[in-house]
Amino acid sequence: MTKNKLGSFGKMLMRRRVVDSSQGESRFSRCLTTLDLTALGVGATLGAGVYVLAGEVAKEKAGPAIVLSFLIAALSSVLAGLCYAEFGARVPKTGSAYLYSYVTVGEIWAFITGWNLILSYVIGTASVARAWSSTFDSLVEKKISGFFKGSMSFPDTGKVLADYPDLFALILVMLLTGLLAFGVSESALVNKIFTVVNLVVLTFVIISGFVKGNTANWNLTKEDFINSTNQSISEQEIEKRFGSGGFAPFGLTGILSGAASCFYAFVGFDCIATTSEEAINPMRSIPIGIVASLLICFVAYFGVSAALTLMIPYYLLDDRSPLPEAFTYIHWDPARYLVAIGSLCALSTSLLGSMFPMPRVIYAMAEDGLLFRSLSRINKKTKTPVLATIVSGMVAALMAFLFELDALVDLMSIGTLLAYTLVAVCILILRYQPGTLSSRGADRRQMEIQRLQAKGAMADVDSGDESGQELETTPLKEKFLIRLLVQPSCDVPNMTSGSIVYSATGIISVLFTLLCVVLSVCGEEVGKGSPVHITVVVVLTLLSCICIFIIWRQPQSKEVLTFKVPFLPLLPLVSMFVNIYLMMLFNRYTWLRFTVWMVIGFLIYFAYGIWNSSEGLYNSPQKLEPILQGKRPIYLTEDESEIEGGRP
Repeated sequence: MTKNKLGSFGKMLMRRRVVDSSQGESRFSRCLTTLDLTALGVGATLGAGVYVLAGEVAKEKAGPAIVLSFLIAALSSVLAGLCYAEFGARVPKTGSAYLYSYVTVGEIWAFITGWNLILSYVIGTASVARAWSSTFDSLVEKKISGFFKGSMSFPDTGKVLADYPDLFALILVMLLTGLLAFGVSESALVNKIFTVVNLVVLTFVIISGFVKGNTANWNLTKEDFINSTNQSISEQEIEKRFGSGGFAPFGLTGILSGAASCFYAFVGFDCIATTSEEAINPMRSIPIGIVASLLICFVAYFGVSAALTLMIPYYLLDDRSPLPEAFTYIHWDPARYLVAIGSLCALSTSLLGSMFPMPRVIYAMAEDGLLFRSLSRINKKTKTPVLATIVSGMVAALMAFLFELDALVDLMSIGTLLAYTLVAVCILILRYQPGTLSSRGADRRQMEIQRLQAKGAMADVDSGDESGQELETTPLKEKFLIRLLVQPSCDVPNMTSGSIVYSATGIISVLFTLLCVVLSVCGEEVGKGSPVHITVVVVLTLLSCICIFIIWRQPQSKEVLTFKVPFLPLLPLVSMFVNIYLMMLFNRYTWLRFTVWMVIGFLIYFAYGIWNSSEGLYNSPQKLEPILQGKRPIYLTEDESEIEGGRP
């Protein structure tokens, strides 16, 4: 009895959502073009990273090699972006990575993904709002912060609370919350205007950097550093602030650590995937929008970071406002104001990009019953999730008002990297499964015909023939044999080949995690050739290669899509490995905060979501789906066991 209860509980956790893959009617207003989506992705991505993060990473972690850090972070994001693009072509529904996980790997993983996306968007919104406030404050000579520090400052709480309550950031978030609740098309217009201004300013920065830059700043020596400081300084301090000089003063470790931080700069393009029900042609616009926005952002980040480190020695960079200080260094003081305007426009679009997808993920989870259903209400006039928008905006505004968010940015990156990893896993699994996302059973008769046609047994069968011709088909679920791991029975996926890929993907995820833990924690020992660590790395790598070979041997789905991830299974696997490795580079305090957030999420899910899930209410295990198999109808239950005869 206990075993049956545990099995039933496990099925509840792994139940998957069935979606209608057709565009169909939407409760939202379909008004966004491909240009709108590209501008939304660029605006959400090209914000604080280029105006603030570039200086911090170049000064403290990578030096001029920050261009390589941005390249590594961009490659990771592009791999994830291609996976998002395929899902955008498959599932034109609101929900982004949350929905993609739901339809592929099950409800519990979908909740984990959605819960972490909410965390990422809330922290992203609050941190960008404080950055906007700080930038504006610097333009008015710190008068705003001076007033609040003097009249209502917080006590020292060890960087948990901010130095003072940022009323300006709170008001800014609430204003943009009102704009988003008012309508999508109005928000998109404002976003496009600010994005164009931002790109013009960044183009000016890149051209200026290459005109006034000095390549000697990419090959500095310790003597240059000592002469520029004009003071006696210890060797330890030199090592800390300057490194070893040259193009990569902090070595490969600094480049990789910088890449983990630079990944934050590319967070945001996934907001495009949340607009599926508001795009005019989502199956075409979403893939184009994601790829185009990532390409534009990489060129901008690469160009600005190169220009910045050419204009000024990396150790003199201001980690809070690097671009204005760089123009002061080359005696182009008036350019400071142009950069400030671009910075405010960029932060505005980044703020809008963080706030835009947040209520839509909440709406999708609430509509599925995993969060409180009242959050899924759509306003009839504006066709936006007003309640979800207001609630999420209030939470983000409160965080921007009270908290010092520098330490939470890494937590945001962990949540996003986890979502990207799960999307790559979903693509890998889905491309090797029979059928489509829109049905668990309706297409199986057609699949059997395709299987037999592929084997040459039914070359003349008309799949649309309803004349009652008896079909002597083979079962979709074969008996498992070891040889099927490397020698499938046909070149069309069936349930057995799909299960093999599902299991192999799960195993390889565990192996990748262990391998990344070893490389990140014991990287120095591996580099020195420690026999024990080298043996562990080799064994994990060999086991991973065996799993990859097994996946590669299985037949892929031949479903026609407007966009497909190329080079399967290699590309999603590389994306998984890079994302997991970047996650392992964060410190234990970040992982502790992540654990606390997940505990809160699981309390909500197991107290409310699991019992109110729409899939649990409307697609219970007792609901059966018929398949014509041979001479008699066969019915499949949710766990794929067969019952002959009629429906009970």
